[in-house]
Amino acid sequence: MSTQLLVEALARDSQFHMIEISASGAAIVQLAKRDRPHVAVVSASFRDGQMGGFELVREVRTQSPETRAIMLLDSSERASVTQAFRAGAQGVFCRTEPFRLLAKSIQCVNAGQVWASSTELQYVLEALTQPALTPFSGKGNTLLSAREIDVVRCVSEGLTNREIAQRLKLTEHTVKNYLFRIFDKLGVSSRVEVVLYALGGGGVSRTPGGAPNRRQAGPVMPRGAVPVPVNLRKTAT
Repeated sequence: MSTQLLVEALARDSQFHMIEISASGAAIVQLAKRDRPHVAVVSASFRDGQMGGFELVREVRTQSPETRAIMLLDSSERASVTQAFRAGAQGVFCRTEPFRLLAKSIQCVNAGQVWASSTELQYVLEALTQPALTPFSGKGNTLLSAREIDVVRCVSEGLTNREIAQRLKLTEHTVKNYLFRIFDKLGVSSRVEVVLYALGGGGVSRTPGGAPNRRQAGPVMPRGAVPVPVNLRKTAT
């Protein structure tokens, strides 16, 4: 119902051509692949089986790289904002903001700009210079063990399970068990996501048998890249 209301509200603006779709994640991905929409507005609270809003944005961007995405957030929390941009979104829009700004955010993102408040942009910049592998959970407990960090480092180097087992003097079965636990703790489902998670903010490097060493890395612009203009909006008070 909320999606239908949103579609009807945005359709009143003649510059937008809205596409109505089902609530199925697979159907949305197929539509993106077939119709190549300019902008996809996806709710972070979307859930279809094991596919959530962030996973849906990744899939849409994979099937239709030219489609730009805006993530609808219930609140502009640091974790949600950084996760949205890591998933491939070009903008974030909080549901508590005035609806009229949603149309403006779509225009800006469609024009190649990034839609974020100065505070939200700061979250992203800080995430680029801080280790993505947070060593502690919200309760203060260790998120990844020292051995799990060793495994993540090996995965980031492109080693196979057998090679990891040889380097860390473990069995392949033990390596697989470590990977399952790492996937569960980090909320990812593939080795590629583990690498992206580790490299997202510089990662945590650790020499097997030694203490973890944090390295910080800023954003790197590839040759020929053109800086993307950012639309900074004021946060409503």
